[in-house]
Amino acid sequence: MTEQLRVTTDDGVGLAVEVTGTGPPLLMIHGFTGVKDDFADHIDVFAHDSTVVTFDLRGHGESDKPETGDAYSLDRLAADTLAVADALDFEHFRLFGHSMGGMAARRVVLAAPGRIDALILMSTSAGRPSGVDPELVDVGVAVALTEGMQVVHQVLDELDPLGTPANQRVRRERPDYEEYGRRNFFAVPAVAYAALISEIAHQPDQLAEMRGVTCPTLVIVGEQDQAFLPDSLALADTIPDAALIVVPDAGHSPQFENPPVYQAAMERFLGRIATRTGGEVAT
Repeated sequence: MTEQLRVTTDDGVGLAVEVTGTGPPLLMIHGFTGVKDDFADHIDVFAHDSTVVTFDLRGHGESDKPETGDAYSLDRLAADTLAVADALDFEHFRLFGHSMGGMAARRVVLAAPGRIDALILMSTSAGRPSGVDPELVDVGVAVALTEGMQVVHQVLDELDPLGTPANQRVRRERPDYEEYGRRNFFAVPAVAYAALISEIAHQPDQLAEMRGVTCPTLVIVGEQDQAFLPDSLALADTIPDAALIVVPDAGHSPQFENPPVYQAAMERFLGRIATRTGGEVAT
C-alpha cells in the first residue's frame, strides 16, 4: 500500500510525497524535469524489504512551484530531502539520487554524513557534468526566461542532448514514454528551469570532498550516457570502496532503458548493505 502525503518545508513549499513498504527507509530523488513516478516501475519490488519514499522536487510534478528563481538551488533540494526525512522521523536512511537528484544527494551526504546509511548515485556528477556546455546552457536560460518553455522544448527536441540508441528504443517500445516526459517537462516553470539548469552547469566540483564518504556506495551509469559516464566513473574511483555498475544498452535513465539490470543491481546492493540502528551498525 502506498501512502500519499504532503510535506511543507521551512520556507512554506509543499512537497508531494509517496511512501510504500516497510523496512529500512530508502529516499529516492528524481532528476531534472523528472517526477517521483520515474521510479514507479520498481517501487513494489524494493518495497518488499524497504520503506521506499519518493517525492516531487519543488518546481516539479505535483509539488509547489515558487514563482521566484531564488527559491531554487541544489542546496535547497538537499534541504528539502532532509525535510522529507525529518517529517517521516527517519534519523538514518538510504539515499538514491538520479542525475540532478544525485547532485542533491551528494550535498546531503556531505552535509549530514551521519544520517546516510548507504548512498546510490545514478547518472550524475561531482560538479559540472563534463558533457554539459555552460555557454549553451546560458543561452537556454535566457530563452526560457524570455521566450518560454515551449521554445526551450523545441530546441531540446532538435539537439536531443541525452538522446542515445537506448533512449530511442524506449521511445519506440513505450508509446506513452515521450508524452510522459513532455508532460513532466512542462510542469516545471521557467524560473525553476532557469535557476536549476544554470546551477547544474556552473556548480563547483566536489569530487575531492567525496573521498570522505564512508557509507556503502553504489554508482550506476548507462554505458551510452556519454554526458555523465566520465563523471560517474570518477565518482566510483574516488569514493572509498564504491561499487560500480555500468549498465549495458542503457543511456541516462537505466531504470527505463534496461530495467532488469538496473533492478538486479539495486536488489543486490540493498540486500547486502548494513543499516544503522541506535548508533550501532547491524547487518
